[in-house]
Amino acid sequence: MVNTKPIRIKSISEFHRLRGLSKPEHPLLSIVTKEDFIDLPDGKTLNAVFDFYFVALKHMKGVKYKYGQQQYDFEDGGTLFFMAPNQVLSVKITGKETYEDISGWMLLIHPDFIWNTPLAKSIKHYDFFDYLVHEALQLSEREEATLNGIVENIRQETRSNIDKFSKEIIVSQIETFLNYSKRFYNRQFITREKSNHEILERLENLLTNYFNGDKLISAGLPTVQYIADNLNLSPSYLGSLLRTLTGHNTQQHIHEKLVEKAKEMLSTTNLSISEIAYGLGFEHPQSFSKLFKTKTKVSPLKFRQSFN
Repeated sequence: MVNTKPIRIKSISEFHRLRGLSKPEHPLLSIVTKEDFIDLPDGKTLNAVFDFYFVALKHMKGVKYKYGQQQYDFEDGGTLFFMAPNQVLSVKITGKETYEDISGWMLLIHPDFIWNTPLAKSIKHYDFFDYLVHEALQLSEREEATLNGIVENIRQETRSNIDKFSKEIIVSQIETFLNYSKRFYNRQFITREKSNHEILERLENLLTNYFNGDKLISAGLPTVQYIADNLNLSPSYLGSLLRTLTGHNTQQHIHEKLVEKAKEMLSTTNLSISEIAYGLGFEHPQSFSKLFKTKTKVSPLKFRQSFN
């Protein structure tokens, strides 16, 4: 299975066929383990776009996963990562490992399986489907055992005789799996104190340099995407991290820095409100005044008058 341009894999059955697997027990849902593989390409690269959700737990040496320009080597511990439909996944087998070096599983869920269920809407709220691959979830042994138990429940349900309760039970198990994953990500945000502190410090420096430079006039307010790109993080991961650590998302941090800069200009310069607004990247002074008042409960003019 070799390709340079990404190929589109539209169905779970097609994925099974291309990977040399037997036909899936359910056309819209599959759990794939090492034992299911007939062969493992050696020294090859797969670039693919899936039309279904892809969740993988990996213990695998010598395997490099990549989204776009971001790459992550899975060398230690159980690592869990998520992909939503229409994302590009690149998988390269280095050829240095043996078949025994590999363990884990893949959970494949076609959107049609959860169609017309509450999960069809709520699954879009699980931000980790939009994280970059180097933002994968590093599981403890206990966390991994919890998720493995849920996956095994799903597997057993798909192998049982299908009845009117089957889909509801499986969807419930998937939702439980995602909620536990959300909890474990929250733990990861909290326990990675040093690296997260460094991210907050880099964010503060990035915003300070941006607001003290000339980019506000030339490019306007920084976007969430701009901030995330400069921190080498996905917008979703950065937002979740900041909400966990500070209670504010990325946009709110941008606005806080904006208000901080506005207060400085209002109290230390004689520039008009309009000139300050334009200097902060606003096309319309009214928009600046509205945001300032929302954040401070007073208008820019009232704030300036309080210093007189």
